[in-house]
Amino acid sequence: MSQYVDGFVLPVLTKNLAAYREMAAKAALLFREHGALEVRECFCEDPSGSFALSFHKGIQAREDETVVFSWISYASREQRDAVNAKIMADPRMQGLCGEGKESPFDCTRMLYGGFEVVVAA
Repeated sequence: MSQYVDGFVLPVLTKNLAAYREMAAKAALLFREHGALEVRECFCEDPSGSFALSFHKGIQAREDETVVFSWISYASREQRDAVNAKIMADPRMQGLCGEGKESPFDCTRMLYGGFEVVVAA
């Protein structure tokens, strides 16, 4: 079975982490309900980049921000596209981060990409 992953990296004001966690937990339930296999949300607690460029430097996070690394996995890209179509049409999702709703993070600084899984162990 092939898998597909949507990956995200975003800076969140540290004071907004509780609000972000609450929003992400609700969104994760919706993604799972609509068919996503797994949703992970991770707060960076070791930003040292001693052997590589750190996420903090790469996304230019400020001292008052925490970097969030997250991913959603699917059976395939086609399944991802179908789940995302359902998510975008779900009014509960619009209630979480729709127009007029204040977001706990700056969407314009979020990094995103869809990835084909080539190694899974």
